Amino acid sequence: MKLRIALLLGLFAFGTEAAENRQGKAEAGGELRITLASEPKNLHPLLVNDESGEVIRYMTTGVLIRLNRLSQKPQPELAESWKVSDQGKRITFELKQNLKFSDGTPFDSTDVVFTIEKLLDKNLHSSISESFQAAGKVAATANSPKSVTIQFQSYTAGIERLFDSVSIISSRSPKKEAAVLGAFMVLESKPGSYLRLGRNPYYWKRDNNGNKLPYLDSVRIEFQRNRDLELIRFQKDELDILSNLEPESFNKLKGKPEVSVLDLGTSLDTVQVWFNQVESSPIAAHKKEWFKSAAFRLAISESINRQDMARVVYLGYGAPAAGMISPANLNWVSSQVQPPAFQPKQALSRLVKAGFRYENGVLIDKTNHPVEFTIVTNAGNKVRERLAAMMQADLKQIGIRVQVAALDFPSLIERIMRNFNYEACLLGMVNLDLDPSSMMNVWLSSGPNHAWNPNQKAPATAWEAEIDKLMRQQAAEIDVKKRKAAFDKVQLIVAREAPILFLVNKHALAAASTKLRNIKPSIVMPQMLWNIEEIYFAQGALRASK
Repeated sequence: MKLRIALLLGLFAFGTEAAENRQGKAEAGGELRITLASEPKNLHPLLVNDESGEVIRYMTTGVLIRLNRLSQKPQPELAESWKVSDQGKRITFELKQNLKFSDGTPFDSTDVVFTIEKLLDKNLHSSISESFQAAGKVAATANSPKSVTIQFQSYTAGIERLFDSVSIISSRSPKKEAAVLGAFMVLESKPGSYLRLGRNPYYWKRDNNGNKLPYLDSVRIEFQRNRDLELIRFQKDELDILSNLEPESFNKLKGKPEVSVLDLGTSLDTVQVWFNQVESSPIAAHKKEWFKSAAFRLAISESINRQDMARVVYLGYGAPAAGMISPANLNWVSSQVQPPAFQPKQALSRLVKAGFRYENGVLIDKTNHPVEFTIVTNAGNKVRERLAAMMQADLKQIGIRVQVAALDFPSLIERIMRNFNYEACLLGMVNLDLDPSSMMNVWLSSGPNHAWNPNQKAPATAWEAEIDKLMRQQAAEIDVKKRKAAFDKVQLIVAREAPILFLVNKHALAAASTKLRNIKPSIVMPQMLWNIEEIYFAQGALRASK
């Protein structure tokens, strides 16, 4: 997919002086300060399952193949080269030699085999393994210290792409997962406050002049859920980069000489609402019946004014969402899926046909319960809180009472992934990959991120079983057109059944200090940090490490 950039305001202030043209190491060093909206749930590289964890994993670990965030093409990383054979069922890697983990232990094929076996261990419960297991049995074999073959039972579409998410861990290091192959390693951690990464002394990359990378000494990552405080700190020069900016903050930074603001156009991320359909969840039985009804979910969808959301909440930096795939994903989005029309009268008619009745401004179900539910979302995210408030107002027009509960992120995760004590959730979904096979953990009924009813032992509905079939079919199909056809069907089923209501496709908005050089923003996560080893401060602008 080609990178789509709508606006690139002020980019040349920090992007034109390429790191490759620098004369020596005089400017290298300093500490980059950034924030993440939440503390990562897990730092184990094979168990990372949230946006914050993914950003840290990207900066600290090494992978065999890296997807270039600008070209969207795979490129060698720890692997010197690779070859796909056996009709797409086998991939053989020739590894770079003389590389070491951050604690000095050597890297070779033994570590790759160890990693794959660990990844596929059912006791580990790695969400990354879903994409591998979709191809059946997988086996890794070391041919020599510098060569390893991974054999899949069946064809795996875009097999190279899978390895961008597989962080290699050491088979020998006493530090286990703490020994890394990335540009940085974890130096210091204060739970609930910050994480500090330091330069990996054994990192293998060098620039065109032979200088060791990364240029930065360290990266301080603070966990800041309050976006207003984050903006204030950025304006006070206490932070260097802001990603995933809210529209109001973006507008406030426009025109400031010390800041470069960037509108990268439609992002790959989605914002959505779903209803809890977990059978064992501690919610009322009559509400479970509503939430399991496609008619109910579609009526809710038709009652939401997405155009107003894009205009009011996103200040025009967004558009009504059509479905599960952003239009920024040009290769995989289905042209047959269009944004749901705002038609509350039709929604009410649909509900009446499904057994509800509308009396004195209140929607009542067939067992005489007034229709009301609570949407949970994460506290401190004003955009989501406003979206929830607009849904609240929209649904009131068809007699539905909605309450909004803004929870701290750990509490929210506890509810939606562990005890399932919630009714509806409004949250964002971060797309780390463009290929549909990377979405197995969301769309397979057995997936841990199958939001509305995760980890099913067997599909709860016929349409979920059909999605399972199609997702596995596209993952095993050699013909790209047939893959696309199968995935288009998945998108149509999701649009028809509405297990998730997609609201707005927001723009990717970001900002960076003009003191930084070699920023190369991408719509693919991690948006501003994908080339972290190449980022540096302009001469005389170093921020000292603490």
